Amino acid sequence: MAGLIKRYGERVVLDRVDLQVSGGSVCALLGPNGAGKTTAVRVMTTLTRPDGGRVEVAGFDVTRQPRSVRRRIGLIGQHPAVDDVLGARENLVLFARLHHLDRRSAGVRADELLEQVGLTGTGTQPVRTFSGGMRRRLDIAAGLVLAPAVLFLDEPTTGLDPAGRRDVWDAVRALVAGGTTVLLTTQYLEEAEQLADDVYVLDDGRVAARGTPRELTAAIGGDRLELVVADPRRAQEAADVAQRAAVVRAVADPVGTGERVVVPVVRRRGVLGAVVRALDEAGIAVDDVVLRPTTLDEAYLRITGRDDERTEVPA
Repeated sequence: MAGLIKRYGERVVLDRVDLQVSGGSVCALLGPNGAGKTTAVRVMTTLTRPDGGRVEVAGFDVTRQPRSVRRRIGLIGQHPAVDDVLGARENLVLFARLHHLDRRSAGVRADELLEQVGLTGTGTQPVRTFSGGMRRRLDIAAGLVLAPAVLFLDEPTTGLDPAGRRDVWDAVRALVAGGTTVLLTTQYLEEAEQLADDVYVLDDGRVAARGTPRELTAAIGGDRLELVVADPRRAQEAADVAQRAAVVRAVADPVGTGERVVVPVVRRRGVLGAVVRALDEAGIAVDDVVLRPTTLDEAYLRITGRDDERTEVPA
């Protein structure tokens, strides 16, 4: 995708968006509501025509070759598409028949998919009795009937409990291991951190940042060392000592009944020992110390300015 533009009336929803996804990988598309994620997916799946730019999926142009694109993609929306009354196998046979497979081929394909998403043995058990995770895995299987080269997952774990979410994550990992390329939109930053090889952050219709989860967290300062000082009155002194030991700017930050000292970590190696030794030599007692990685949630909030501070990162 290069220079994608999409307008609705006078409103520009996507403004020259560039996006490239490597084959056999997971790309996560993040952004606040209204950022343009769903519109981008609708363009890539031929459901909406772009107003400008070039968009190719699986090597085919979405505007000039939409039929070729559709033969090579699967799309799993936010809402279940399977029938609650039918069993899992019956659902998949139905989807396969709708894709013009003959009866025997449809049955074979249904059995393959049930094994692929871990739903063998469900028999004729109605889908309405399935857990949320089982139902979502069946949804994913329905989108794989034609073995698509590219699978689009639009917020696949919305409303699922942690166990159901893990079920879906396992199914996605299995698909990618088999060579499927996955483009994922999600509101769960942990999900992107767990699954994505590459992350794009959309904000106001533009790419605000892109990179691996690790690269995005590093862009806002990387890891940090957090210490809780036993005597709050010595917190600023502790920050000064830590700053000299780590050769970075440390800050004191009130927390609970004590005082937390936050030390940004440029290089992990040796910083913990250096700071603790310096505090010990200064006679400053510490109740707790932890080396904590910056999360993708924190990077996302900084990149989009949702924590009242915007960070510039490579786009």
